[in-house]
Amino acid sequence: MAERGVGVASLTRALEVEGLSHSFGTRRALDRVSFAIPPGAFTVLLGQNGAGKTTLFNLITRLYSNRTGSIRIFGIDVRARPTAALARLGVVFQQRTVDLDLSVIQNLTYAAGLHGLPRREARARAEAELARFDLADRAKDKVRQLSGGQMRRVEIARALLHHPRLLLLDEPTVGLDIGSRQTILEHVRHLCATDGIGVLWATHLIDEVDAGDQVIVLHLGQIRAIGDGAAICREAEAADLRNAFTKLTAEARAA
Repeated sequence: MAERGVGVASLTRALEVEGLSHSFGTRRALDRVSFAIPPGAFTVLLGQNGAGKTTLFNLITRLYSNRTGSIRIFGIDVRARPTAALARLGVVFQQRTVDLDLSVIQNLTYAAGLHGLPRREARARAEAELARFDLADRAKDKVRQLSGGQMRRVEIARALLHHPRLLLLDEPTVGLDIGSRQTILEHVRHLCATDGIGVLWATHLIDEVDAGDQVIVLHLGQIRAIGDGAAICREAEAADLRNAFTKLTAEARAA
């Protein structure tokens, strides 16, 4: 049965953004942005630095309040019912937010407590997530002893403790080597396949896009294209996604 106030059609969308705009003074960071992503899918939000990706994430997570447009997580409006909407959401921000002087397990159990999980259940979930991310043997180590890639995996594990159905990751591989980037991508794609979690992965790196991914091209606060790589290439009349992205963003600058 659909949740009260949520249509059945909305439950087929992990995230719906409609007519969303946001400004900082006279600078418009987002301009009438609209898109939807399905559950269980890996969707890439592709844009250069300054495109508006982080502003969009801050609005979805309620760090900023949207005054225009709407944001719905599994049909639940984040402005009207923020607690219910955000309970379905896990987030990994661009800037690291782990406490370097706490152990890995302490970071996770503290976060689980903030979600209201009892201590025993928090510990069990933390241990299960660390095992899934191949970090069980580092549970008692201080986070500052980990590599950059391991820290990111801790943050993703922490974001999953309350069993969200939608996961947002803002430039999660920035500053990591190629091997660490690939490991994290594989872990997150596996979550989509095995747990049915919808993922919105924000990046400026075109090589993080797979052929079957839905891609949302965001530039200067506007959606320039939505579709899989082949569809975007056809729309831009380009031979590959890199050239399509260059053409789409160049047209936006010229306009």
